[in-house]
Amino acid sequence: MLITLRRGLTLQQGTFTAVIAPEQVILSAVNDNPDLGRFLFLFLCGNFSRILSRVNRTSSNFEICRPFTADQLLTALKEAGHTVIFLEHDPTLFDGAERLLAPVAAALRDAGHDALVILYAPAMDRSFAVLARHADRLIEIVPTGEPVYSGRLPDRSRRPANSPAQKTLEVF
Repeated sequence: MLITLRRGLTLQQGTFTAVIAPEQVILSAVNDNPDLGRFLFLFLCGNFSRILSRVNRTSSNFEICRPFTADQLLTALKEAGHTVIFLEHDPTLFDGAERLLAPVAAALRDAGHDALVILYAPAMDRSFAVLARHADRLIEIVPTGEPVYSGRLPDRSRRPANSPAQKTLEVF
């Protein structure tokens, strides 16, 4: 069981992979793979989903679960017996429940022993980073046309000649 994100970049069963990618990339991976209809597929999303309405799956093997709290997410992960578990990250699930980040990450990792587990977000945030630390792989697909981070910080030691000096606001 494989899901291809891009040519040469595949996700396979028995792994927990965190993916940061544009919505269109992940939608293509899910919608353009007819073999997924043969497997038990669990789509988990929280309070808000950016992609669920555009997922074209009509198979009876495709299930949707919408946990609205981190506790409900943890329960859904522990009870899942699916071949593919796709979690669209919703950071609002962990508002006030940061203590559950480690147990959810462990549940994702455990589920990844038997299933293909995908944790997806269009951008990195603090809770995604905590969960992704437990993943077997972290894949980030940068949209074309956007500048790629080179690993070097810009030189801030020189101020351009025409820029004004920094000012402090006065207290009234």
